[in-house]
Amino acid sequence: MTPDEATAVATIERWLEGFNARDAEVQVDTFNFPHVRLAGGRFQTIEDGDAMRRQNESGTERLKAEGWGYTTLEAIEPVQSGPGKVHVAVHYARRREDGTVYNEFDSLWIVTDQGGHWGVQFRSSYLGAQ
Repeated sequence: MTPDEATAVATIERWLEGFNARDAEVQVDTFNFPHVRLAGGRFQTIEDGDAMRRQNESGTERLKAEGWGYTTLEAIEPVQSGPGKVHVAVHYARRREDGTVYNEFDSLWIVTDQGGHWGVQFRSSYLGAQ
């Protein structure tokens, strides 16, 4: 694994820690903006950290409603990389508090270097539009 690939993987792992803690500041810090997501056949653009914070609030309510306890990273593999950009294939599992899996999905995350800050710039997910 190249140093950039290791940085990209660490960025995604840190994002997941923030996601599970519902810590919007960690999530904002691990993204580069504008951030684009493709899910359910629709593109969504998150323009900046404030928009990400708002999305985190509504996302927390949605996750609680579906019985979410936490998410685990089942697999992570850099599949392409070049100067300032790494494509990473990931497989996530959403779990209830007792650890049972109720949803699994694949995603492709693109992590970029913007002026020395590595962050997730793009996600294409099979989770669906949420």
